[in-house]
Amino acid sequence: MDSHYSILIVDDEPNLRTTLSLILQRDGYTVTTAGNADEAHEQLHDRQFDLVFLDIKMPKKSGLILLTEIKQQFPDLPVLLLTAFASLESAIEAVRRGAADYLLKPIDPPQILARVRQVLAEQQPQRRRAIMNEMQRLLGELNQMNGFQADNTAVENEAVAEPDRYLRRGPFILDLHTRMASLNGEELTLTPTAFDYLTVLLRFSPNTLGYQKLVMEAQGYETTPIEAKEVTRWRVHELRKAIENDSRNPRYLITVRGEGYRLVT
Repeated sequence: MDSHYSILIVDDEPNLRTTLSLILQRDGYTVTTAGNADEAHEQLHDRQFDLVFLDIKMPKKSGLILLTEIKQQFPDLPVLLLTAFASLESAIEAVRRGAADYLLKPIDPPQILARVRQVLAEQQPQRRRAIMNEMQRLLGELNQMNGFQADNTAVENEAVAEPDRYLRRGPFILDLHTRMASLNGEELTLTPTAFDYLTVLLRFSPNTLGYQKLVMEAQGYETTPIEAKEVTRWRVHELRKAIENDSRNPRYLITVRGEGYRLVT
């Protein structure tokens, strides 16, 4: 992994900070630590970070409050939550507040590194996507001035040419290499985990996916039925905000009461 990636760890447990720092440093990351919210704010204003690890339960100021403050000041900075099973509800609330995902304690090094790589890899396409969107906007204005229409079929042609790269169902097109998604030709803004959920739901469409099956396929770990129902509930809420015109009356992502969810196209 490129060493230019810089990660901030915010946790009041010295042993966890040390352990997580060593795991990340051995994989080539530059790591800075903070033991509380005040130290975290100092670090965030002193230098630029690519990713933040944040413990939910901390003294004086909770991780949820700090998460809200971080997202207000640095909306594009991805935050990964660290939590125990006892604070699962808080972790779900953190996802609603903008966290990229949460990881359960005790930490598992392979899972930590895999998730970090995925989140950081997602940032590059997002930056490129912003640039491309601006270029397309300017090109569209130029074409209108010159009396031409922009060609909107390029992605669809690529989807036909590279079927293994693209997942297409109805109006949805997912680029599995760049992790970009579109609906009816319009690009979707998705978190890494939301993209994973959409991918799984599209692969199984139009079949219903049970709560536990959905968590396992999209996030790779087992949960109890109650936990899985809560986790998928908020993930689906996040996804509906991105793909539905009215998330309260969904057109695509349907709830199958007592069973799970299915995506219809």
